[in-house]
Parts: sequence; structure tokens; C-alpha cells
Amino acid sequence: MSKNKDRNFYYLVVDLEATCSEDGAVPRHEMEIIEIGAVMLNRSTWQIDSEFQQFIKPVRNPHLTEFCIELTTIKQEDVEKAPIFPEAMINFQHWLSEFANYIFCSWGEYDRKQFIQDCEFHGVIYPFNSEHINIKKQFSEYLGVSKGYGMAGALSKLGIVLKGTHHRGIDDARNIASIFKHIKTSNK
Repeated sequence: MSKNKDRNFYYLVVDLEATCSEDGAVPRHEMEIIEIGAVMLNRSTWQIDSEFQQFIKPVRNPHLTEFCIELTTIKQEDVEKAPIFPEAMINFQHWLSEFANYIFCSWGEYDRKQFIQDCEFHGVIYPFNSEHINIKKQFSEYLGVSKGYGMAGALSKLGIVLKGTHHRGIDDARNIASIFKHIKTSNK
């Protein structure tokens, strides 16, 4: 591990994509992570120092719905050749181990709750400490409003162009990091 990574403090910005349907065919309590997108945002430089992206093969609902494929652009082939959740978590934790000091952040509470749900289902230890930053909530506080914005709406409100594909974990993680950087470094 490099000394640089030890000295720096990071915000781990995560965005998950999961199995889903618009008709209730995939109930909320049976949704499974199919993509982990994560970036390490350096608190000193406000630059992304590292990225992680992993597709995951679902086991409860192994066939993605047309709605899920359209929403995420993740194809059945992407998840078919991916590892199942416990194996994917080994890869994720290996990447995380390169960073000594980070706080788990996400847009809202969904990602944290989905990690907890999948860890419990698969018997995997939850990889984060109890600290979690809800960037969606911080964005509303930054604006001084009670309204909760979606990520794309927040980018638009700030005049930041959405980069990549919305509802793809790695692209959304990058975009969320841009929002967080803006609210933490701007003078309004």
C-alpha cells in the first residue's frame, strides 16, 4: 500500500444497480445487486483517485426483466458471466483494502440498505463501519430545501452535465462524486 493512500482521507462514493421490474415481479425484498460502481474521492484534492466496477450474477431472479435491461443498459450476458455476490464482494474488499481511511457515501439510503440486504441473504459480512453519508440529504441541506432531488435533477440544478449513462453504477458514482465535490468546495 502506498504511503500516499495511507495519508489521504477518502469518500467512497458508491452506486448500485439491482434487479428490478415495473410491475412488482421482482419485490423490493428480493432485489439483488447486479452492478457495483464505486469511486474513491480524495478529500484533499477532490479528485477521483481510483474506481471499481463489477457486475454481479443474481441468484434469486437470474433473468433480468426487460424493464431492468432498458433502465440500466446492463445486458443478460453481462450478469451471466459475472461472479455471484460473495465472490464479487471479495473483489470489492480487495480494492477497498488499498485505502485505509474512507467513509461510505451514496445518493440516499437505498445503496446502504441494498448492501445490508444482500450481505444478509448471502451470509457475507457487511464491509463498512456504521458511518454513512447520505449525499442526497446533504444536497438538500446545501440548497436549504426539504425537497429530495434525484441525481440527474441535482446535476441539472448545479449546471453540471450528466456524464456517461444514467442508471449505470460506475457512471452514477462518478456523477454523484461531482455533486459532492461541488457542494463541499463551492462558496455557493
